[in-house]
Amino acid sequence: QVQLVESGGGLVQAGDSLRLSCAASGRTFSNYAVGWFRQAPGKERELVAAVIWNIGSTYYADSVKGRFTISRDNAKNTMYLQMNSLKPEDTAVYYCAAELPRLPIATMAARQWNYWGQGTQVSVSS
Repeated sequence: QVQLVESGGGLVQAGDSLRLSCAASGRTFSNYAVGWFRQAPGKERELVAAVIWNIGSTYYADSVKGRFTISRDNAKNTMYLQMNSLKPEDTAVYYCAAELPRLPIATMAARQWNYWGQGTQVSVSS
């Protein structure tokens, strides 16, 4: 059974940093796209960053470019989201997800990703 387990969320002040982790078990994702989505209250779930595991090509939403960095550790079967210069508008529940990249990552809607973590809350105060 595939499991994705996020950790690392919390409450921080604007300008601070956080690192989210997503530990995968049940399979390896060597030819998968793995990514981080976020969902704020009343808003749709949006993709903020993704990477194709075995290639390393990345995608970032415009709103996080230059501030967030996605990475993965093959040995630990874990991916990370380093979030710097956090803003109040980054407040959301963050989910890690995985799926075969049948389409360009940027065009894959949330409903097209099959594997999901349970989510971790990130709150940024002004």
